Amino acid sequence: MVQNPRNVVVIGAGTMGSGIAAHLANLGLEVTLLDISDESVRAAFERAKKARPPHFYVPETAESVRTGSIDIDVYRIKDADWVCEAIAEKPEAKKALFALIEPMLRDDAFVSTNTSGLQIGLLCEGRSESFRRRFLGTHFFNPPRYLKLLELIPTPDTDPQVVTAMSRFLEDGCARRVVVAKDTPGFIANRYGMWCMYHAVHCTERLGLTIEQVDAITGPFLGRPRSGSFRLNDLVGLDIMQDIASNLTARCPDDPYIKHLQAPKSLQYLLDKGWIGEKAGQGYYRREGKELMSLDLQGLGYRMRIEPDIPSLTALSKKPLGDRVREGMELNDDLGAFLRAYVPLTLEYAEFLKEEISHNVEDFDRVMKWGFGWEAGPFEMADLVGASKKSHYSGGKMLDFGGEYVAVRSEPQYRAITDFPVTETHDNFTVRDMGDGVKAVCTTTKMGVFTVGLVGELKSYLESGKLERFVLTSESRSYSAGFDLQFLLDAAHEKRLADVDRELTNLQSLGRVISQIPSVAAVFGHCLGGGFEMATSCSIVAAHPETQIGLPEARVGLVPGGGGAAHMRQRHGASAKSLTEAAKTLILATVSTNADDARKYGFLRRSDVTVYHPDRLWTEAKKLALSAVATPEDSWSQVAGPVGGMVDQAFVDLLKKGEITEHDHAIGEHIKHILVRSNTFEEALDRERAAFEALLVQGLTVSRIKHMLETGKPLRN
Repeated sequence: MVQNPRNVVVIGAGTMGSGIAAHLANLGLEVTLLDISDESVRAAFERAKKARPPHFYVPETAESVRTGSIDIDVYRIKDADWVCEAIAEKPEAKKALFALIEPMLRDDAFVSTNTSGLQIGLLCEGRSESFRRRFLGTHFFNPPRYLKLLELIPTPDTDPQVVTAMSRFLEDGCARRVVVAKDTPGFIANRYGMWCMYHAVHCTERLGLTIEQVDAITGPFLGRPRSGSFRLNDLVGLDIMQDIASNLTARCPDDPYIKHLQAPKSLQYLLDKGWIGEKAGQGYYRREGKELMSLDLQGLGYRMRIEPDIPSLTALSKKPLGDRVREGMELNDDLGAFLRAYVPLTLEYAEFLKEEISHNVEDFDRVMKWGFGWEAGPFEMADLVGASKKSHYSGGKMLDFGGEYVAVRSEPQYRAITDFPVTETHDNFTVRDMGDGVKAVCTTTKMGVFTVGLVGELKSYLESGKLERFVLTSESRSYSAGFDLQFLLDAAHEKRLADVDRELTNLQSLGRVISQIPSVAAVFGHCLGGGFEMATSCSIVAAHPETQIGLPEARVGLVPGGGGAAHMRQRHGASAKSLTEAAKTLILATVSTNADDARKYGFLRRSDVTVYHPDRLWTEAKKLALSAVATPEDSWSQVAGPVGGMVDQAFVDLLKKGEITEHDHAIGEHIKHILVRSNTFEEALDRERAAFEALLVQGLTVSRIKHMLETGKPLRN
């Protein structure tokens, strides 16, 4: 067996095949994508390059994927460590392909079929023992870049060592979370998950509720994504839902719950119309201009979206998940009616299915959490609401199918930041022990915002000398949304520029203190403004791949005030052209779409790391912290060439194109002075503060800050 696969051939350039190829290329693997002809693979891959949301972190990665036809380029299989077949879900076509490629496979190469529900064992019939021993099913979730779950399905002939090796490779080399599922119809995800999707529609129709009401209930209130039920249906595609449901109905005739997969009235109506969801432009929802229309389930016509009015939903929403569901089920209103109709049967069905389709309750729960974004899987939910006589999880153990408690898997590489013990608690941050002398300093402010209180506390703490090396991160939903805008708005109204100067000085000083201690910033979600300035002051930034990173201060009429512009000057000081690009990045308030995208703007350095595995940020950050070296950024180079004139011309061009306003242009003058006229890092910091304070008192800037606080959106004035 291949120990460290690097060369992958994906066969089938459709939606899934192209998505898998893109994901693997993002991670740096050598990828070849084959399809039936050169024309078909080119057309499919062009669609993949234009996909929304994007398959690739940066467009350039697409150029690394080799494409070709099965007839002409099938010889590439001879070099493959893993061949991943992802053609149409037609058993005979898949079997014919395996017969074609088997003679070309290396003896140690992995081979898999990507399918959402076909019986894996049937697909390798007629193949050699060597082939069957290395053959398994892979169920990537769509789109592969964004959904971390991968169901791995061995057959009775698959070598257990192959299952172990492939699982390790998919976890370590492909940044996926693997659940080994049984070779049963729909595996775990589609057998149970699709049933839950249909069940929600049936409950809604039976109770006479609106789709807006049910999406509000089955979204974050139930510990699930904001898409809720009906928006999720549109995203998946009603035709795909029906195909999966029909397949499950045909293959599971003895399942007493399978009747719930009969098409609800509304779904059948939409299918008949061809209104199959997002890809058709309409399904349960339809967008008309800026308005979102909703399907009325009674009259089956579209109407304006109605904001759901369920007072109890708001009242309970801040309670822990189990409490709000349990208490909601007792209510005599629409919330209570839906929860009573929906929740108990979903828990009952999971109990019925568990032994048939999964190896243990933890695997079952993980599929629903990792593949569907549930906060709690069905067995965890049963424990939370007290639906079971005996808890499925207790004292670090789980209940096996024989009724005994067994240890859950120990996977320290996947520890979340909150899994590390707290050693100190402060008003705005906690300190956690990550082991081996590394501490985690975790901000606890909303959205990781760097408030005046946090900056002061953190500066004093780091100056105390308590930490030899540390990880800077957050316990919020994002690493940091920036500096405290409310403080700035209040100070602007009250003309407290002395206070602003003091706090900016403290923020800049905090950055300098951080830079003098070996440290790693573990960033995720958002890493913006003041939060970015503190992160980039660390020795290394370890970034979750989907992190949005940047210095968007111009959106609120300001310039970076915590060292951001000074850092950009250092990183782009090699040439006038590079520095002009940095000036444009700042005036346009550019924010990267992901961590790799951040590199082209200079937000991330060569030494910074993208942690591609979505669940290993904290452990990788700790590893990096163990070898981190303090690197204060004091170096400064003089830029040759007419950089001032180049920046001026770039700004004029942006103004003519309408990409910036006159106020942006005024902000740009301050940016130019910082980048072009500063002779040292310290001088750049001084210019930052002066520019920041000069802009803060301007009415247009105050309007931008106020608008951002009120709407969360930038104002172009």
